[in-house]
Amino acid sequence: MKASLVSWINARQNLPENKFGTNQKYSAMISTNANLYALFAANFPQDLNSCCIETEDARYFSWLDIERASAKIANLLSSLQLQVGARVAVQVEKSAEALILYLATVRAGYVYLPLNTAYRDAEVEYFLRDAEPEVVVCAPQQFGWVSQLAFKTGTRHVFTLDAPAAGNNSGSLLQRALSHPDQFETVQSAPDDLAAILYTSGTTGRSKGAMLTHDNLASNAKVLKETWAWNKHDVLLHTLPLFHVHGLFVASHGALLNGTKMIFLAKFNAAQVLSYLPRTTVFMGVPTYYVRLLQESNFTQETCKNMRVFISGSAPLLLDTFLKFTRCTGHTILERYGMSETAMLTSNPYVGKRVGGTVGQALAGVDVRVVTSESLACATDEIGDIQVKGANVFKGYWRMPEKTAEEFTNDGYFHTGDVGKFDRDGYLSIVGRSKDLIISGGYNVYPKEIESIIDDMPEVLESAVIGLPHAEFGEVVVAIIILKPKKTLSELTLIARLKEMIANFKVPKSVYFLDALPRNAMGKVQKNILRAIYKKG
Repeated sequence: MKASLVSWINARQNLPENKFGTNQKYSAMISTNANLYALFAANFPQDLNSCCIETEDARYFSWLDIERASAKIANLLSSLQLQVGARVAVQVEKSAEALILYLATVRAGYVYLPLNTAYRDAEVEYFLRDAEPEVVVCAPQQFGWVSQLAFKTGTRHVFTLDAPAAGNNSGSLLQRALSHPDQFETVQSAPDDLAAILYTSGTTGRSKGAMLTHDNLASNAKVLKETWAWNKHDVLLHTLPLFHVHGLFVASHGALLNGTKMIFLAKFNAAQVLSYLPRTTVFMGVPTYYVRLLQESNFTQETCKNMRVFISGSAPLLLDTFLKFTRCTGHTILERYGMSETAMLTSNPYVGKRVGGTVGQALAGVDVRVVTSESLACATDEIGDIQVKGANVFKGYWRMPEKTAEEFTNDGYFHTGDVGKFDRDGYLSIVGRSKDLIISGGYNVYPKEIESIIDDMPEVLESAVIGLPHAEFGEVVVAIIILKPKKTLSELTLIARLKEMIANFKVPKSVYFLDALPRNAMGKVQKNILRAIYKKG
């Protein structure tokens, strides 16, 4: 069904014909602007009436639709008379309209702040208080509690945006945007201007907002376009969430910069993915996706015959999955490495040997080094701290100058918090995380947050939260609990309480009870011992 943004963009017949005809003049007009949207628009295909996004409910969005719809929303945001650099916080379900909102925000010169749709009240309140967004956009069914938090924390404007079914577009943002013009001059941005803030995890209870500039995101997108050999025939099957660096900045940016059609699925479903693979050439996923595809009996070489590349990231890909995938499909998964603060850092080669258990070599323009605790370069196969430098590395943590300074070396390298080693061919392997971060199903979880909540329970004396390897999720969250004398607490009760308080991906999958936690001479809990004990089951 030809959607043309369905009804909310004025049913197209009320719009003028494409004034650009092709994209050639438009590309020349905006190519000098460092605004990320200007980069994408300069690379839209010559035929702006061709398909940019096709949804699972058969809606069709042309590149001209993207241009005009983002203009309408950008005009709406501009009409609100927001401050320069205003943050726009967004917690909505995945949809083409949600991606257009992101593009409109950046296009209008504001700062996009995506929030995981699983976040609950306390989590959202923290982000709103810390980032102080002037605009919040949420799903209609969440408007009640989100709007209360937003207005309590000083937000001026709250809108809703639904994930619409065919012919059923709802949400106040789209309704308000409808009356605004469908042309907008993309705001002139400097390379160092902020484009987005992504809240990322650490070892303390306070989340940090990684500030990403237009140049951070643009430089990485351009490097990945060359590294992964995007071409004019590519079609991306997009099943990742849009609140995460993987789905928003890696997958979407790659397609937008290449002028490539995207088939948008709201969520990953293995059977549904199999039905679309014959029509696509590029797929990106977390390791969990590949595990689930391999469980499908009709996932074969024939299913994948039109595929050009499968890319994996956001969590470690087990070597067993890597090898099984090649045997099953004839394709070798391309694994890469990145993080919220840096976007992508390394990648296995598109042309050349892809080594299982590694995340490949440093990308062009990215300097990756592994150093000892004395800051000396590690030898081949010597494990050390991974540090990085490049145009892709973030500007710093939002309103945390001291923390920002701590995370950079004197010569400008960012401490990733990961521990790894290079082999003799320059392939990097990640062997652990010095910052104790857990990555479960591609989502970051930091133990301190969960421990603080558990420790506040009346029955609990103290707790330790660790990550354990898992074939499907990469890692799962596990809690070890020390109860107060004469107190009782079951695993089911604890998990039920946590599900009411935090996102489900943070909730421990298993709970163990001990009399005491193992500690070193300085009194620090030895989580390495706990991981060793419970890894054995």
